[in-house]
Amino acid sequence: MARRPERSHNGGPPLDDYEGPPWGKGDPYIFLHWRTAHEKAWKAPSHAVMLMRLEKAERLGLTYEEYTLEILERGRHLSEDDAERIAEIRRARRRRRSSHFA
Repeated sequence: MARRPERSHNGGPPLDDYEGPPWGKGDPYIFLHWRTAHEKAWKAPSHAVMLMRLEKAERLGLTYEEYTLEILERGRHLSEDDAERIAEIRRARRRRRSSHFA
């Protein structure tokens, strides 16, 4: 009889003693495609690109991570015309910062 998972358990397989393929019971093609896409998206950009993003982020009042995440998630670079989206990112930053102390 299978054990019932603990309250905080997500119901997934155990990570320590799993001996099956890394894609589990799913389609290996989809797993490999997503893994490749993830590696490509988070590959470190060139030094010049990093400096350009940092400069734009500072000009907009965002952190480098916030600006880069916006590019990765939405596929577009922010500008001064995107004041509404920038304000939304800043509000989310305040919520994240205050939630650590709550």
